[in-house]
Amino acid sequence: MIVNTCGFIDAAVEESLDAIGEALAQNGKVVVTGCLGAKEGVVARVHPSVLAITGPHDTEGVMQAVHQHLPKPHDPYIDLVPPQGIKLTPRHYAYLKISEGCNHRCTFCIIPSMRGDLVSRPIAQVVQEAENLVKAGVKELLVISQDTSAYGVDVKYRTGFVNGRPVRTKMTDLCKALGELGVWVRLHYVYPYPHVDEVIPLMAEGRILPYLDVPFQHASPRILRLMKRPASAEKVLERIRAWRTLCPDITIRSTFIAGFPGETEAEFAELLSFLEEAQLDRVGCFAYSPVEGAAANALPDPVPEELKEERRARFMALQAKISAAKLQRKVGRTLKVLIDEAGVGRSSADAPDIDGVVRFKGGKSGEFADVLWCVSKAERAVNLPTC
Repeated sequence: MIVNTCGFIDAAVEESLDAIGEALAQNGKVVVTGCLGAKEGVVARVHPSVLAITGPHDTEGVMQAVHQHLPKPHDPYIDLVPPQGIKLTPRHYAYLKISEGCNHRCTFCIIPSMRGDLVSRPIAQVVQEAENLVKAGVKELLVISQDTSAYGVDVKYRTGFVNGRPVRTKMTDLCKALGELGVWVRLHYVYPYPHVDEVIPLMAEGRILPYLDVPFQHASPRILRLMKRPASAEKVLERIRAWRTLCPDITIRSTFIAGFPGETEAEFAELLSFLEEAQLDRVGCFAYSPVEGAAANALPDPVPEELKEERRARFMALQAKISAAKLQRKVGRTLKVLIDEAGVGRSSADAPDIDGVVRFKGGKSGEFADVLWCVSKAERAVNLPTC
């Protein structure tokens, strides 16, 4: 068995180690890969009997370990991997990774130390993969990376060629190219650079989904500076208003951290005030977790665990009211949904696994349907914290 792990926050490390233990109990022959594998000694100390440990995106290392313990038979049918590759998602949606690594040094994050600086995939390669996925039946492309809006920065927005046309290696140009494929295109992990404003007209025109996943993290200027994040909540609010003016149906998802080291009650109140003003559609909140190796751990005045959790709960209670009111305003509208399974689908406002679902009668997986919104349930209004 192959176990792909996460090593970002302590809870993810524990979950990954538990999954390895379960796999060993079931099978006894386990290869570990992913971010936790890059943390020297962590897996081996807890599970010394695993066959091999590799880091993130080490496909070759994983396959070498597998073939070392299970020789690969020659099978022309198995060896013929389809052009779209092999994916683990349902047939009708797929994740499209456009880059690896990150140039930012947010003090709460250790991703750059595990995955390095930003490396953008060639735009022709990304679009070719997207085209292959669409030909294979994919109806929704979820664009992901550690920093989607930085796409192309490392290559100075180099011009590539897509089907013979010159196209810059830049998020806006990529969105235009993907918008020609006739499927849903959803943007995740968008750092709030100024040029993000350029994709909002594409959403208003229906070329990509009116959905933007932007992790704002906090609203207090001092806390944002300590985090090494953009430090102007007022400008963020101005931009949100501008986005909604250009594209009234836009769904804005974000994540925040409560109880960051040094956060005062007044600064937490600033965060709640921002949340009330911003009226975001989809929100997750984490109590600060002191990830091993994160610079923020050295900051003074850590917030007690009980207080961190209490602030997170207050934050989510406020967002529950905001989300419930926003969902209630959808009652009576007809929405287009992508059906995940009979009776369950998602609107343009709902990404798989992290957002809500729309329930109805009938339908077939992978098809679109127009659904009349009859009732909103408050328990679907709030998203669980996700990494």
